[in-house]
Amino acid sequence: MKIIINDINDERVDVFTKYNEAQLYHYFEPNGGVFIAETPNVIERAINRGCEPLAFLIEEKAYETEVVQSLLATVDADIDFFVAPLNVINKITGFNLTRGVLAAFRRPQLPEVRELLEASTKIAILEDVMNPTNVGAIFRSAAALGVDAIFLTHDCADPFYRRAARVAMGTSFQVPWTYFEKGICYPDKLHEAGYSIVSMALKENAIPLSSEELKKPEKIAIIFGTESTGIKDETLEKSDFVTIIPMHHDVDSLNVAAASAVTFWELCGK
Repeated sequence: MKIIINDINDERVDVFTKYNEAQLYHYFEPNGGVFIAETPNVIERAINRGCEPLAFLIEEKAYETEVVQSLLATVDADIDFFVAPLNVINKITGFNLTRGVLAAFRRPQLPEVRELLEASTKIAILEDVMNPTNVGAIFRSAAALGVDAIFLTHDCADPFYRRAARVAMGTSFQVPWTYFEKGICYPDKLHEAGYSIVSMALKENAIPLSSEELKKPEKIAIIFGTESTGIKDETLEKSDFVTIIPMHHDVDSLNVAAASAVTFWELCGK
């Protein structure tokens, strides 16, 4: 149902205006939360993932476009489509809205760790990767280069956060993912499930990413660490391999997102 909005303080669009993403995460506590998606492409992939849309906020000129009308035709007609002039939208979002549309979704149930480990053979682990842009870029590379699933520790940025999902081009709704339970020794879980662990780290015992021994395991878990300090020592101690991307011109390493693309291509995508 189309509803015209001319005031940023209209309580009907509170879900888009009053809450930051951490608050949205707990919006329906104790029954889950909400995330905000933007751009028709990302929203469409969220819908295809089975996420339940709650409301849309659309710039008035974008509302009339074929792309947006085709998108809205795929959802329940009883859902509210809030339509506002661009100057109102910009006050709500804080910047020019990309492709003119936002959607609020109920957060879906994530897969169980055991279920996802059993269904996969090539997985990525993000250990405390806190930058949403990096998380989104890693998901996009994973989707493009043959990674079956992604597992995150609890200090990682949320893949459903608006910026992460936008950078990922919506692939965070396509690549299966879940969180490891907080406080567990997740390398032990990986070994129990039959995975060989490959950690990306600048260590003296690191072998080149092109090494043939990295191609032999049937089930492989590739770990990327936090942007500041890298992978934890206790994780490295339990790794089967520590590997490095050889560099030129005295560059010591790549950004974690760029490193993930190179690694996925070498170990999963070829």
